[in-house]
Amino acid sequence: MLKEKETAAAVKASRPGISRDAIKYFAILTMLINHVANALVPPESVWFEVMLDIGYFTAVTMCFFLVEGYRYTHSRKNYALRLLIFALISQVPYVMALQFGMLNMLFTLFFCFLILHVRHRISNGFVRNLLVVLLVFVTLFCDWSLLAGIYTILFDRAAGDRRKQAASFGIAALLFGLLNWMSYALEMAPLPALGHALASSLGIVVSGIVILCFYNGKKGKKSGRFSKWFFYVFYPAHLFVLWMIRLAAGL
Repeated sequence: MLKEKETAAAVKASRPGISRDAIKYFAILTMLINHVANALVPPESVWFEVMLDIGYFTAVTMCFFLVEGYRYTHSRKNYALRLLIFALISQVPYVMALQFGMLNMLFTLFFCFLILHVRHRISNGFVRNLLVVLLVFVTLFCDWSLLAGIYTILFDRAAGDRRKQAASFGIAALLFGLLNWMSYALEMAPLPALGHALASSLGIVVSGIVILCFYNGKKGKKSGRFSKWFFYVFYPAHLFVLWMIRLAAGL
């Protein structure tokens, strides 16, 4: 029995694929591309929408790994505090760099973390569902309003089941595409609006393919304090830099 466990552990350790950290670094890159578009690229430019669509890889990826992080973190209290502290630090640079009058994505993830905590810690079904609904509606004041909360619930319900996870990514892409189609349809004919909506959903589809087909379930060979804190520090830091560039450019 001991040998079987050791063999299974060795197989898992040697399993090829992409680590969690590698996927997160890619998500940070796509987020940066999206934020550069929002902060610096004229909306009439053809690159504006392309860069926005690339960035849609990020939010759904972070929701997926938030669910994983909640399940495996050594301290849920510290996890929540990190999200809240860096959300507070990021808010002014977020508003000034992107000109968005809402709470930033780290606040969204913080509320999504609370959704997970309620789902896993409150046994009374009525109270649990009521609090989850209220927390989802609180995200109306945040980046990726409503959708991030729904994605988090979908991934939490699908945890450990590849088929359910695939369905969750499909629903996530469909919801986002539908909302974007409704938005684009206000400005253009239905068919071109559909094309734009489908393009906007590609980031979510790619995220699902990368995670379901290539993610090896591991942090990364050199994962440590640097990777852990880089993901938090980069968020306010890149927003501050974009804010400074806007000021220098007179935007």
